[in-house]
Amino acid sequence: MTLLSQRLGRIKPSPTIAVTQKAAELKAQGRDVVGLGAGEPDFDTPDHIKEAAKAAIDRGETKYTAVAGTLELRKAICAKFKRDNGLDYKPEQITVGSGGKQTIFNALMATLDAGDEVVIPAPYWVSYPDIVMLANGQPVIVPCPQENGFKLRAEDLDRAITPKTKWLILNSPSNPTGAAYTRAELKEITDVLLRHPHVWVMPDDMYEHVIYDGFEFSTPAEVEPKLYERTLTLNGCSKVYAMTGWRVGYAAGATDLVKGMNNLQSQSTTHACSISQAAAVAALNGPQDFVAGNNAIFKERRDLVISLLKETTGLSCHTPEGAFYVYPSCAGVIGKTTPEGKKIESDDDFITYLLEAEGVAAVQGSAFGLSPYFRISYATSTEVLKEACSRIKKACEALS
Repeated sequence: MTLLSQRLGRIKPSPTIAVTQKAAELKAQGRDVVGLGAGEPDFDTPDHIKEAAKAAIDRGETKYTAVAGTLELRKAICAKFKRDNGLDYKPEQITVGSGGKQTIFNALMATLDAGDEVVIPAPYWVSYPDIVMLANGQPVIVPCPQENGFKLRAEDLDRAITPKTKWLILNSPSNPTGAAYTRAELKEITDVLLRHPHVWVMPDDMYEHVIYDGFEFSTPAEVEPKLYERTLTLNGCSKVYAMTGWRVGYAAGATDLVKGMNNLQSQSTTHACSISQAAAVAALNGPQDFVAGNNAIFKERRDLVISLLKETTGLSCHTPEGAFYVYPSCAGVIGKTTPEGKKIESDDDFITYLLEAEGVAAVQGSAFGLSPYFRISYATSTEVLKEACSRIKKACEALS
């Protein structure tokens, strides 16, 4: 008899974290590995945020906080939603968790019963389906091919909705593709949701400010105010403020839903780290001018990686609107053979080949629900990206 629950058997370890750990292990063994798996900026947390954390320590803010987060932080989050999205929330409509992943976990655990369905466009962030299954729900995966810009179409959403559908999760800009929805595209989706009043929408806006080429960000509750009460908008400090390790995510929504999420959190982590919360206040209320500078660097890296991949036989790459990932197709190498005589039959095989042959660690498209692709994070230095792309090109040229 096994000690582990059947529920745990429904999920698997995060593939993106696994790739990063594998690269670290190989480096520790002396292998020359270039890691392109980490979904975090290589920039340091801005100084004014770090100083706010130090000041909070000096003030003795090392005790328990409210489960939902400090009132100061929740007010700062309300101000952020008003400033950036034109959305009005009160502090009691805000919940703060230990990272964006926990707010998603809390929301789904608090709302899903056995058999409830959650519509998830693919490619998706790897954790969405697993958290749904852990909460006894059923992921309904809707493929969003490259010819649709890796984005969910209104007609595909309409077909996916059933009487059992409880949520739509919508990530824009997207991890892993960087695809972002225009206001017009979101309006088509929200029009569908208006016809299905039993379906709630969970926008994951974590990459909201990591956008390029003049793209204008919108979020569903802003585009369609009639969905305000059925929307739980997710965001956090990890990406735009380079605060991945600080673990601060937050969500805004209906008071009863937020209360339920907080009840659940009270029996798990209790609250996000008090010092991290103080840092998040400084992040949200402080200067934002560094964001444009960081985005300019990200855009240069994006354009560099795409240009280098276009020179690589067997690969093609869509240009994303945001985030710091590209999602190249490796369809052109499927069916080819490695110098060792092994046939490349899937993106999993291709990623394994890249790691073994050239020491490049990326993430296979199967982890994100759409193959044959792979994800490259360009949140690393130009030198590393040039070296990685050179190795990828060499590996592809060696195939026959």
